[in-house]
Amino acid sequence: MSKNGQVYLVGAGPGDLGLVTLRAKERIEHAVVIVYDHPANPEMLSWAREDAEIIYAGKEAGEAQLSQQEINTLLIDKAGEGKQVVRLKGGDPFVFGRGAEEAEAIAGAGIPFEIVPGITSAIAGPAYAGIPMTHRAHNSHVTFFTGHEDPAKAGSAIDYAALAKLGGTQVMLMGVERLGAVTNKMLKHGVRGDLPVALIRWATTGQQETLTGTLSDIAQKAVANSFEAPAVAVFGDVVSLRDTLTWYEKRPLLGKRIVVTRTRKQASVLSNKLRALGAYVIELPTIRIEPPSDLREFAELVQDAHVYDWIVFTSANGVEAFFDIFFKLYDDVREIGGVRIAAIGPATAQRVKDFHLHVDLQPEEFIAEAVVREFKKLGSIENERVLVVRAEKARDVLPKELSAAGAIVDEAFAYRTVAETSDTSGAQRQLAQSGADLITFTSSSTVENFLALGLPWPKGMCIASIGPITSKTVRDQGLNVDIEARRHDIDGLVQAIREFFAL
Repeated sequence: MSKNGQVYLVGAGPGDLGLVTLRAKERIEHAVVIVYDHPANPEMLSWAREDAEIIYAGKEAGEAQLSQQEINTLLIDKAGEGKQVVRLKGGDPFVFGRGAEEAEAIAGAGIPFEIVPGITSAIAGPAYAGIPMTHRAHNSHVTFFTGHEDPAKAGSAIDYAALAKLGGTQVMLMGVERLGAVTNKMLKHGVRGDLPVALIRWATTGQQETLTGTLSDIAQKAVANSFEAPAVAVFGDVVSLRDTLTWYEKRPLLGKRIVVTRTRKQASVLSNKLRALGAYVIELPTIRIEPPSDLREFAELVQDAHVYDWIVFTSANGVEAFFDIFFKLYDDVREIGGVRIAAIGPATAQRVKDFHLHVDLQPEEFIAEAVVREFKKLGSIENERVLVVRAEKARDVLPKELSAAGAIVDEAFAYRTVAETSDTSGAQRQLAQSGADLITFTSSSTVENFLALGLPWPKGMCIASIGPITSKTVRDQGLNVDIEARRHDIDGLVQAIREFFAL
């Protein structure tokens, strides 16, 4: 029946993208259909192929986008069409995630399937909160149970008397909304009231919060603090070790919601640096890199690169586009001849160096005007042949100023920056619903295209700009710049953001 189709039940992990397995990423990259739940980090969808069919199944507390039977049927039907289907489930698919039920349905339909285990929040959540599951001085066993049982069952399958007798560390998943009832049953069956308890919400993400108490007061504390799902509850003396072992929640940007507007391909560099500092990142690409309008003309200029005295690269995207064409025309980098190379910014320079070429000129300030000043320091450039590799519709300061200084300048339009219209991860909806503390702009086009989306501006959202040119565009749009990087690159922007929130 499957016609070579297959279903992969993939554990999406607890939320931190760094905790997704290599196997899970590989299956997402090759899937034709992806069906995902609310607990799965939607940023993983950026790994999907562009033509993948992406289906949201819901499964948020109090929400039912698709019923379980509809999900089962969907997976079977799509695989029956001969497609590779990934079913993304938060945490591990076989840990209280109904993955076994889906696997049974798939197996019953004669569809091949594979289980890709994931890191469960039952382990990762406490670890990120500084709570070990085991410790020789406190316990010798761990018990997992769910607070959200099948509502069709006549009674609870949880033996609270056995739990009370067993002791050790006990972890409850999907039960924070029933916390009062659960703790009352535990107390009723003899568990001591001063037993340490921790609730960990949005574990392993930049929104992580931990609430601690005792068995007798944790439910009241949860209500008082509006502590809602998704959360993991940990019962046991190991919770007391949190005071010593807390590490993740000490990160300087924890709890800050930051929007990254770079291209989908480039966003990860900035996003990963911000996540490493504890931020919750919303990747909302506003631009996409496309081939130039006249690819033939660009290719002809690349082919003749050896006749120039200088090649000036204004971005890493330009470097990549140039050498993509170059190595289709030549099989030896030496064919570029004796041309000297100038680059704006360390990222652009590094991309040139990746092709084992030397950068002869790189200004300290990462703007076109600084390149012109550096050229003038070299002496006369009259009649020097210069090829400027840049984006279409970018600022023309560089070619104009070099021409005015006497150089013979050709412009090689390497790529176009166009508006990104795809929003597979639901970032626009997320921003509209929950807002953000900060939005980052790394170019004028990210500013203009974000505003063109027409999204309501979240209350209190500040603006961080990578440099003066981008800042001018922000101000020209009637907005204020709250942060401007002194060093006009990604590292400089991250440092400026860190300093801003440290005030």
